[in-house]
Amino acid sequence: MSIFNAVILGIVQGLTEFLPVSSSGHLVLLQKLFGIKEPALLFDTMLHLGTLLAVCVVLWKDILAILKKIIQPLTGYLIIATVPAVIAAFAFGKKIDQAFESGQFLGFCFLITTALLIAAELLSRRAAEGGLKKNEGMNWLDALVIGLFQAIAIPPGISRSGATISGALSRRLDRDFAARFSFLLSIPAILGALIFQTKDLLKGGAAETFSLEEAALACIGSDGAPVTVYTGISPAAVIAGTLAAAIVGFFAMKMMLKIVREKSLFGFAIYTGVLGILVIFDQFVSHLVF
Repeated sequence: MSIFNAVILGIVQGLTEFLPVSSSGHLVLLQKLFGIKEPALLFDTMLHLGTLLAVCVVLWKDILAILKKIIQPLTGYLIIATVPAVIAAFAFGKKIDQAFESGQFLGFCFLITTALLIAAELLSRRAAEGGLKKNEGMNWLDALVIGLFQAIAIPPGISRSGATISGALSRRLDRDFAARFSFLLSIPAILGALIFQTKDLLKGGAAETFSLEEAALACIGSDGAPVTVYTGISPAAVIAGTLAAAIVGFFAMKMMLKIVREKSLFGFAIYTGVLGILVIFDQFVSHLVF
């Protein structure tokens, strides 16, 4: 992978991780569109690390407040909201992997993101008339609902940030707090991905195994046994992609916090709706990408 491709993937990861348009969906679409093979596990892990760094920089005050007092309601709410996604990941892991590989339901998932954003915006405006809840007004049921929304967002094309912000707004949470809680909730989600990917790396997950025929074509073996070859992504490409994800993620998160506070989510809903329709049209009619 070239440094240019690494930077492009880092920019896409950093931008779409925090905007409610689905980072996983855009990465799948980008790989299909430009014929980019799935990034090596180490590179994917580092992209997640880049976005994690962005969260820590933007929300350092919130994180420090939690670390100073671990035993507090907000910590419990983050744990409650994390559990449904963990259960869903273990229960449907293989099907989720298949969805990432094929992109079969990508267009429909983008449309689900559109529906979530529209519903959340309408519910939030109606709830504002009766008063919104901030941190101190949140309860365990709010956290559970947000967690269920996050579990729904595991397949590519359904935005995690969009789903969790939508879940928070549907529970009449203050818009600024809804966005901050969503981004705080991304920390255990990203850490979970890092832990699983690191475990796979230690098992040799960054390697690819070739059959005898593929080995012969690539001139990498001749004794009939499978040959293990490690993906050739240079350290410079890994560093460039990670920095791109971190820097773009920082600005994307700052922008998203401002948008949620001061504007509406309808623009993102229109974008994912149009994108979903285009993807579905290509999947069933034109077949230019899928």
